[in-house]
Amino acid sequence: MAKAGSSVAETIAVNGTDVRERVLETASKLFYARGVHAVGVDLVVAEAGVAKTSLYRHFRTKDDLIAAFLRREDEDFWSTWNAVAHENAADPAAELDAHLAWIGERAGRPNYRGCPQINVAAEFPQADHPARKVAHDHKAEMRRRLTVLAERLGAGKPEELGGQLAVLINGAFVSSGMLDGREAIPLLQHMARALVAASCA
Repeated sequence: MAKAGSSVAETIAVNGTDVRERVLETASKLFYARGVHAVGVDLVVAEAGVAKTSLYRHFRTKDDLIAAFLRREDEDFWSTWNAVAHENAADPAAELDAHLAWIGERAGRPNYRGCPQINVAAEFPQADHPARKVAHDHKAEMRRRLTVLAERLGAGKPEELGGQLAVLINGAFVSSGMLDGREAIPLLQHMARALVAASCA
C-alpha cells in the first residue's frame, strides 16, 4: 500500500517498475530530446509520475541524474559495439565496415539528435563536471578501441589511424542533421576505407 501523501501515479510506478529506473528512463528521454539545461527536476518528476523526494532518494543532485543518463547511453552504445565486434572477430576490415553501418544508420535517422555524450559535454564547459567526465571517458574508450582495430588492420601508425577514425565517427554524429539517411553509411565506409588504405600503404 502507498504511504500517505504518495500520488496514485507513484504507487503505480512503485508496483509496476523500479522507481529509480522509471525516473532515469524519463529523464533520459527528456534530456536527449530537449537538452539537459532545458529540463528541470520538476518536469522529470511530473513526467515520471513520482514525488520529488523519490527522485532525490536515488539521485542526490540533478548532476548525478545527468551522469546516470550518460552512463545509461554509454552501456547501450558499447553493448551494440561488442555484439558487432563479436560477430566480426575474425575480420577487422569487416568489423570496421559493420561498425560504420550501424553508426551510419543511427546518424541517418530523421529524429537523431546527435551523440548524447557530445551534446552534454557542449552544455557543460567545466572539466570537473561529473557528466563531462563520463563523456570524456566514452570518447577515450572509442579511440582506444579504434586504435586496437587499426593495429589489427596493419596500420603503419595505428594511434594516428585510430584518431582519424574517431574524428570521422564523431563528425558523423555532429553532422547528422545534414546527412541524408541513404548516404550516411556509404559515406562513412568509403571515407574509412580511404583512411585505412593510406595508413596501410
